[in-house]
Amino acid sequence: MNVNLEYYKIFYYVGKYESITQAAEALAISQPAVSQAVKNLEKNLGSALFVRTSKGVRLTVEGKLLYSYVQRGYEYILLGERKFQEMQDLTKGEIRIGASDMTLQFYLLSYLERFHETYPGIRVTVTNAPTPETLGYLQAGKIDFGIVSTPFQAGKHIRVRPVKEIEDIFVAGKNFESLKGKELDYRILEELPIMCLEGNTSTRGYVEQYLKDQDVVLHPEFELATSDMLIQFAQKSLGVASVVKDFAEPKIREGTLFQLKFKEKIPKRQFCLVTDQRVPLSAAAGQMLGMLENEISGSYDEYNKH
Repeated sequence: MNVNLEYYKIFYYVGKYESITQAAEALAISQPAVSQAVKNLEKNLGSALFVRTSKGVRLTVEGKLLYSYVQRGYEYILLGERKFQEMQDLTKGEIRIGASDMTLQFYLLSYLERFHETYPGIRVTVTNAPTPETLGYLQAGKIDFGIVSTPFQAGKHIRVRPVKEIEDIFVAGKNFESLKGKELDYRILEELPIMCLEGNTSTRGYVEQYLKDQDVVLHPEFELATSDMLIQFAQKSLGVASVVKDFAEPKIREGTLFQLKFKEKIPKRQFCLVTDQRVPLSAAAGQMLGMLENEISGSYDEYNKH
């Protein structure tokens, strides 16, 4: 059976109002057009759907059965349209972001706070994972975009935009103060109790590769899950911690940790905003991404003035 779906829409309104006139007004079409659509539907189905009364029309037994299904279907479509429009208007919706503890704390969090103040109805889900896993989630379509730290290998469809510079350092507590203020060679790290992040992170990979190029190999005594834990262990003087400087700066300022000085600094690296160009973004994700990209452009414009 091949029935014009527009007939069912008109049938829904006639059944809802039990009036050809009111259905025509609701649909903004003529009464004859409504009557003709009902006749065509009845012809296609082979049964009368309405009987005329002094007050308008009423559904036949067959018409009531059909209406019970059409009503649910059409009203569900209307609900879908409303939800869709809410997403377009940014009163509802969801954003899925991939970020590590580090990129969330030292870059993304302030933007999420501002976005939530402007669009409180948007639900934001942050998947917390190291850079390699975040890139995997992005390519699998499980997140809309990610904030990751270099170094990493990006697939050909991944768009990468640097957003913030970061610096890797080594810090220690009071039991290592004999090293404080001295210009050190990285080889000394082979003699010290080293603490670093667990293996599958861009941070650890970057530091170890740099030191390997200096003919230095680390043998960590502690491998911890988070940089916050590394800071706590370093404050207890359990070892020398390899961390991103942002994590250690508050403790360095208050004097409970100090930064080891070396003849050469580990080159700075970057936080990057990554998106998959094959994946269309929702209105909410597009708005959030636009906020971040505008900030990036503004930062570069300001930088280029100097």
